[in-house]
Amino acid sequence: MTLLKKWTLLTLLLTFAFPYHAFAYKIVLDAGHGGSDPGAIGVGGLRETDVNLDITMKVKQALLERGYDVVMTRTTDTFWSLAERVAFTNEQKADLFVSIHANAHANSNVNGSMVLYYDNNYPQEDYPASSTMSQLTPYSKDLAGHVQDALVASAGTKDLGLTPSAVYVARMGIIPSILVETGFLTNKSDAALLNSDAARSKIALGIANGISAYEPPLFTDVLVHWSRPAVLRMKNKGIIEGIGNNYEPDRALTRAEFLTLMDRVFTFSKLPTVCEAKSSVTSSVYGCNAGTSYSDLPASHWASAVFAKASKLNLLQGYEDGTIRPNRAITRGEVADLFNRLLQMTSAGAPAVYQPYFDDVPKSLWSALAITNLKEKGIINGVTDTSFKPNQTMTRAEIAALLDRYFK
Repeated sequence: MTLLKKWTLLTLLLTFAFPYHAFAYKIVLDAGHGGSDPGAIGVGGLRETDVNLDITMKVKQALLERGYDVVMTRTTDTFWSLAERVAFTNEQKADLFVSIHANAHANSNVNGSMVLYYDNNYPQEDYPASSTMSQLTPYSKDLAGHVQDALVASAGTKDLGLTPSAVYVARMGIIPSILVETGFLTNKSDAALLNSDAARSKIALGIANGISAYEPPLFTDVLVHWSRPAVLRMKNKGIIEGIGNNYEPDRALTRAEFLTLMDRVFTFSKLPTVCEAKSSVTSSVYGCNAGTSYSDLPASHWASAVFAKASKLNLLQGYEDGTIRPNRAITRGEVADLFNRLLQMTSAGAPAVYQPYFDDVPKSLWSALAITNLKEKGIINGVTDTSFKPNQTMTRAEIAALLDRYFK
């Protein structure tokens, strides 16, 4: 089986639940310099900006053929500031950032390839890293090592190894990032390689091979997030999934996402039916109108099946305008109430007795007993020791933590 076919098969297998999408790792490629900044000028007037762009385009093509999702900062000879390159990358929700350059040195005898990365063990006081990047050293260094080894093997250039560096694009982002110095434009032998289309193809192949050999860590956007341990444990249990290789921990959880999680935890089909399907549309309770169609829940909606299961359990309310709003954010109070109801369906126990755990959860609050019960069981926590914020939307990080506590 070819590598491309293997990647195609992989993307078919890796489907995710919010909604179900196949994904490929996403790479941002950055051709260094450009426009009014031509970079180094080498032997015979060879311009770094042109070399960088050509190699980067070749890397992109090689990665696309292997099933990666690839975006580039610049695709023409235009100027991008360093800050613009980082900001663009941060917007992409990508897994890796690779900036491609050619080197220069006052000593024309210096030659070879190297890869730069930010190393928090060697911080530079005048060039501080972003708070996220300062914790990504192991990931960036690992990526750098794979790319350096593959580049030297493919292109036959001198191995100058890895270089801890405070270069802007490698220290200011939020994902594993490296800067590749392919060769020295100021060295006769390196310049000859960089001026050769065939040699540039070998360099590009080496960089692509290094990227392919590196496996990005699961859920890049929670690498340094407080919820990562819970997210990974719930992922390993097959409970939670991501969107591509991101988890989006700080995004509000939707009603559809919550029901999907609850079905995985409690298996709706095994729970006692509360309401049977009816054709009446007079009741506003979704669960007692399993035969009712909602304008915003077509059969093609990714969560329509789980809503159909939930309908017989009377778990969610419909709205007077005929909608069920599956994509609406769910609140912390709603989560507590629904989770507690499902818990009662699956386990026997004495009814909860209200306790004033939180200042904003009075006894009269409709979800107070559910919050009390889950708090007593160690399943749910407040936003602070004295505040629960029942009307605040629950985030995807918070639901991972709640489920983690439940399974413990």
